[in-house]
Amino acid sequence: MDSHQKEQIVQSVPQKGFFGQPKGLFTLFFTEFWERFSYYGMRAILLYYMYYEVTKGGLGLDKETAASIMAIYGSLVYMSGIIGGWLADRLLGTSRTVFYGGVLIMIGHIVLAFPFGVSALFVSMGLIVIGTGLLKPNVSSIVGDLYADEDPRRDSGFSIFYMGINAGALIAPLIVGTVGQQYNFHLGFSLAAFGMLLGLIVFVITKKKNLGLAGTYVPNPLTGDEKKKVFIRLGGSALLIAVLGVIGIQTGLLTIKRFIFMVSILGIIIPAVYFFVMYRSPKTSAVERSRLLAYIPLFIAAMMFWAIQEQGSIILARYADERTQLSFAGMELQSSWFQSLNPLFIVAFAPVFAWLWVKLGNRQPTTPRKFSFGLLFAGLSFIVMIIPAYVNGTESLVHPMWLVLSFFLVVIGELCLSPVGLSATTKLAPSAFTAQTMSLWFLTNASAQAINAQIVRFYHPDTEIIYFGVIGGISVLLGLILFLVSPKIHKMMKGVN
Repeated sequence: MDSHQKEQIVQSVPQKGFFGQPKGLFTLFFTEFWERFSYYGMRAILLYYMYYEVTKGGLGLDKETAASIMAIYGSLVYMSGIIGGWLADRLLGTSRTVFYGGVLIMIGHIVLAFPFGVSALFVSMGLIVIGTGLLKPNVSSIVGDLYADEDPRRDSGFSIFYMGINAGALIAPLIVGTVGQQYNFHLGFSLAAFGMLLGLIVFVITKKKNLGLAGTYVPNPLTGDEKKKVFIRLGGSALLIAVLGVIGIQTGLLTIKRFIFMVSILGIIIPAVYFFVMYRSPKTSAVERSRLLAYIPLFIAAMMFWAIQEQGSIILARYADERTQLSFAGMELQSSWFQSLNPLFIVAFAPVFAWLWVKLGNRQPTTPRKFSFGLLFAGLSFIVMIIPAYVNGTESLVHPMWLVLSFFLVVIGELCLSPVGLSATTKLAPSAFTAQTMSLWFLTNASAQAINAQIVRFYHPDTEIIYFGVIGGISVLLGLILFLVSPKIHKMMKGVN
């Protein structure tokens, strides 16, 4: 997309009407609100559904396998953003890609709403993985299209958008979690499907009036000959993968553990290839190459951050279910409710951070230093979990406020890193790879969870202190290193602040 097209898009969007932001932010805010409701509602009960006994409505998988599946599922969800970014950049544009993604997500939740066992679980996962990959990076990319490059409202707008994401994630565990754990898991999954339906309705009804041309351009469209070659290759690849998958399952060569291991390897290889292809592309200018190099340490920092943050729905979810007092202040808590803590704190503090960055203006920390703060707080969120095990051992139940404190600390780190990372990605992206660079941002999460799939198997109450201590300590150390080298990284960003 050239500068003239960008100017046309910005001029086509009503620039006032939603908390002083472009009106299109309303459409994207509520679309993502309901998409996150569906995803986080499902995720709040999915781990328990997998490892609860069949007599309790679960699938009866062992806890270590269930934890690895959760991590690899999360990795594939974000890894599939590559597909969504490519389709948006080369074929459909971001707006149409978002719509098709929402439809696939809704169908995936509908499949999970029926009691068809492990088979339905994996079919549902496949649909939600592809659908989220189409929708999530492209919604964020459209947010970037609403603003001129130098618009001072940009970071604040992304923070408001991020608050919308987390408002949906906040109410989902309280509603879906309660229904799923107290009544029936499949009824809970059906509520997730309904949430995605509402998101699609909001998007379709309001996009024409609020978004203007945002999301309609195809930045790097395929030619007629290229389309034919791509469709043949994609069709052939899909058929080959399906045949190999069937053979692998029938012969016993493709087991769940081997599949998890393969995805873990891909989580490292794919982003490395991505950086190489974009850096070597003739469509990437010298300035854009420098910005890509500056993006690499930010990518690594974000990957470390998400490795901790995403364990909130795996390790801390198990901790809530097994190690935490669920009778508190005269009421019985559901272990799934703790998944609302992360979005609760984000909804509470995102406006504060949005105000803070605007108030500080040019005096605010640079993007690399904000990332370093994110790593420091993430590390502390794990380190504090050592204290109850050290003081009282691992046999007694822990006061729920320890989990509250851990989630609070990681959220402070998240607000320093995540919305800022979204904004920085749209500004550092090479013009020929705008949506695909946003997909690369979501690969930070995919890579983190791919690594987590191998790490989470080592968690057990007996290993609690060393588990939280080592991972938390590595994050703090990386945060300190990033803080020290941030001036050099900022210089390589070539004017992007």
